[in-house]
Amino acid sequence: MLLSLGYRHTMINSLFRLFTKKRLAQIEYFKDNGAEVQSRVLGDLIRIAKDTQWGVTYDYQGIHSIDDFKKRVPVSTYENLFHYIDRMMRGEQNVLWPTPIKWFGKSAGTTSNRSKFIPVSDESLNENYFQGGKDAVALYIQQNPETNILKGKNIQIGGSLQENKLHPDTFYGDISAVAIKNLPLLGRFLSTPSTDVRLMSDWEEKVERIIDITSKEDVVSIAGVPSWTAVLLKRLLEVEGTKDIFDIWPNLELFMHGGVSFKPYRHLFDELISSGKIKYMEIYNGAEGFFAVQDDLHKKDEMLLLLDNGIFYEFIPMEEVEKDNPKTLTLDRVELDKNYALVISTNGGLWRYMNGDTIQFTSLSPYRIKVSGRTKHFINAFGEEVIIDNAERAVSEACSVAGAIVSDFTAAPVFMKAGKTGAHEWLIEFEREPTDFDKFKEVLDTTLRDVNSDYDAKRYKDMLLRSPIVRSVPQGTFYKWMKKRGKLGGQNKVPRLSNTREYIEDILVMMQ
Repeated sequence: MLLSLGYRHTMINSLFRLFTKKRLAQIEYFKDNGAEVQSRVLGDLIRIAKDTQWGVTYDYQGIHSIDDFKKRVPVSTYENLFHYIDRMMRGEQNVLWPTPIKWFGKSAGTTSNRSKFIPVSDESLNENYFQGGKDAVALYIQQNPETNILKGKNIQIGGSLQENKLHPDTFYGDISAVAIKNLPLLGRFLSTPSTDVRLMSDWEEKVERIIDITSKEDVVSIAGVPSWTAVLLKRLLEVEGTKDIFDIWPNLELFMHGGVSFKPYRHLFDELISSGKIKYMEIYNGAEGFFAVQDDLHKKDEMLLLLDNGIFYEFIPMEEVEKDNPKTLTLDRVELDKNYALVISTNGGLWRYMNGDTIQFTSLSPYRIKVSGRTKHFINAFGEEVIIDNAERAVSEACSVAGAIVSDFTAAPVFMKAGKTGAHEWLIEFEREPTDFDKFKEVLDTTLRDVNSDYDAKRYKDMLLRSPIVRSVPQGTFYKWMKKRGKLGGQNKVPRLSNTREYIEDILVMMQ
């Protein structure tokens, strides 16, 4: 006889809580012994990969310490590894990692114009991506013992997969799509809609199908990028003819978000979902791995770095980033509140790989971080060194003071001309316009000056930078622009900052 749905949920709840107890003990151990755990992770990675082509080239057999590893293996960008990954995509095995590679996570290529294809091994799926997801749920349950998130359905908003034409029976797509395709049976049981719908390639049709199916389900949690989740929720409210998401999903209790900072979207989600009725949990993952999770929901803007899930971490001080052989630091050498470029070695075959993100440590015991930006996404046309974290804090503060809600934004420099100093130009799409637009601009500027002394110095008496140019663009502008670029849905993100005017000029031309 088939078990009833309620009984199956009860069994799942009991089993997961047993797993949670064991896993939480392991998490407590790496919190207290981070350097030791990381050394062990690196030793395992080197041992497993020593007979790969990469391992033979860099004599992994002769590596006996972290210092040996750092001396022998160069820091790599995607361009450095492209030749190896291209061979893997053409079917060659045992190149960077010994086990067969069938999947490739496609990144939007935010550090260059070319898409990036990241090899995904069985180990990286099971020991990293899925383990990271389970860790997030375990930490949430620890903080919310009366939770019902295992008694209903989860919506994971993902991308799509494509066959790799370079080699049969291999595939690439957003890492969310790769994970959805390979979800264990338990994950599939707790998810909605079906895998086929979640992997649809037409984003607009997928949204309509998700709404049609999930509006009739008991949805208790959502996981996704804030921007695309907001698109889904707004459309759902429109279709169902209500302003309250709890009319549709009365038991919704958790939004697990990642991909971009939640700060600029918080006001929007407070409008879409009744404030105080839902909990927010930040995760940090990408095509290259699952790195961190918010282990204390009361501490915003910081996540626990996961130290035992198949990734060895190094950190490059920003003054070293552009050097041919940059100095890297291990966990025991990092400092609070400094900007570091992230370097990872993974159980998918990435070795000393710069993933393009910058992070800052908010705690050293345990190691907690926040994502501060991208190594290539900043504005530094005049020496102001504005990073994404600065921009998002400024937008968030301006929204709070001026009663605005922002859907999306991007910014770029306006270069000096004869008789005119430079400036920053902002294109901002408002869900709700500021009550006082001039006040919004003023707070945006003053907050940037407060959080970034270099920007403040350049703004002194307008000598290098005059006050920012802020343009309100019509609702739907960024959606249309992303659609025009073929980047709807999945993990595609609107670039927040650029040191050139490429993105802004493209948007302005489209608006004409």
